[in-house]
Amino acid sequence: MYLSTEKKQEIFANQGFQKNPGDTGSAESQIALFTYRISHLTEHLKAHKHDYSTRLGLLKLVGKRRRLLNYLQQKDISRYRAIIADLNLRK
Repeated sequence: MYLSTEKKQEIFANQGFQKNPGDTGSAESQIALFTYRISHLTEHLKAHKHDYSTRLGLLKLVGKRRRLLNYLQQKDISRYRAIIADLNLRK
């Protein structure tokens, strides 16, 4: 896959609000990873407009990220606002 373990750890450390060094499953970490993958796929689709299978995968990722954001908004609004501000997401 295009995303190495080192790159994932860097994403989790920089944007994921890790609670401890091995924390990869928190909502913030997953949202940060999904955001990175979404931006990568968006760039790919700008060059390959007719790649419909990638477009479907992108839409599924956006839906997963949206569900995680909704969960985080219901559980802890301050964490939700922090991740939205940090990743420059809008709703």
